[in-house]
Amino acid sequence: MRLPFKAKIGVYRGMRNSSRRNTSTTIRHKSGIAAIAVLLFFAFASESLAQRSVNESSELFESVRTADLRLATIGWRLASTNARLCDRQEPGTGLQIHTLDQFDSTNRPAAQAHFGFATPVAIEGVVPSSPAAQAGLRADDSLVRVGTVDMAALDGKPGTTQRLVAAQLAIAALPLDAPIEVEAIRAGAPVHVTVQPVPVCKSRFELRLADDFNASADGTMVQISARFLDDYPEEQFAAAVAHEFSHNILHHRDRLEARGVTWGLLSGFGANVKYFRQTEIQADLLSVYLLANAGYSPRAPIAFWRKFGPSGGPSIFRSRSHPQWRDRIATLEAEVAKLETISARPAIPALIAERSQPLSGDWQSLLIRSR
Repeated sequence: MRLPFKAKIGVYRGMRNSSRRNTSTTIRHKSGIAAIAVLLFFAFASESLAQRSVNESSELFESVRTADLRLATIGWRLASTNARLCDRQEPGTGLQIHTLDQFDSTNRPAAQAHFGFATPVAIEGVVPSSPAAQAGLRADDSLVRVGTVDMAALDGKPGTTQRLVAAQLAIAALPLDAPIEVEAIRAGAPVHVTVQPVPVCKSRFELRLADDFNASADGTMVQISARFLDDYPEEQFAAAVAHEFSHNILHHRDRLEARGVTWGLLSGFGANVKYFRQTEIQADLLSVYLLANAGYSPRAPIAFWRKFGPSGGPSIFRSRSHPQWRDRIATLEAEVAKLETISARPAIPALIAERSQPLSGDWQSLLIRSR
């Protein structure tokens, strides 16, 4: 049975673990297709991929690989073209890695057979034209060593992303622009290549396998639900990623913690409101520049809000901690007009210089009210 990707994520999400996240933005919306995906999830949750046909399992694995690489490619494009805006950088390779540990014990054999894991960490995909692609690395190459990082020496507990995160952080800690010697295994044969990384903004990008609208940034990672891939065009999906990425670039998590804010439902009450609104508007404003620098339309966030705003349903976007969507559009329109007067790329907005300062809570001066 061929499943749409929305249904496939319902089947897959219980079989691969995601990294722990701290939510900065959450959107929830149900549709008929979403309900079908939930039903499919419960229908197949007790069925291992080993019990499914090889073709069905392969189709499921490849659909998620494709989706992961779409996000990785957008993340790479944003992180590499905006490196000058980031005071926290890492050596960019363009590798999208995954680990066998991420899969639950029931489905781990099917994942190992499909992806050909010869080591605990392998390449799920390679961003086109990236340093890793130019060096000749390929999807399903099993990694032995990346620079000084010995993959087998990394701690990892089955059923978790512990080894994945350890690998990502260790590679990110390598020198920014020094050549990286990579040892891998391809179809049983050793592969040795040299990757010449480029400086990129320090941030991980992770696809959350769930049929809802959730997006978050915790200072080191951007996580976004797969539902965005189905319901929004590429540039509008990139706009959602750029908004969350902006939170990381502006150190919003650290600055909110320094203000002692309360998270969750209480974020829309008391003194919390002004700080959260300030960070949300700042992230909207910076996203315009990140997108333009990466070659996307800076108007993509406007198109996103025109579609999502009227149909988003109950969400934190409608809570007191977030500005009203029509006001966000008016504010974005004004910022795009400013950007259009700047010819230099990368364009660097003034708020970048403010990220080392404590949050003031002055969101009113940033927001333009809709008429």
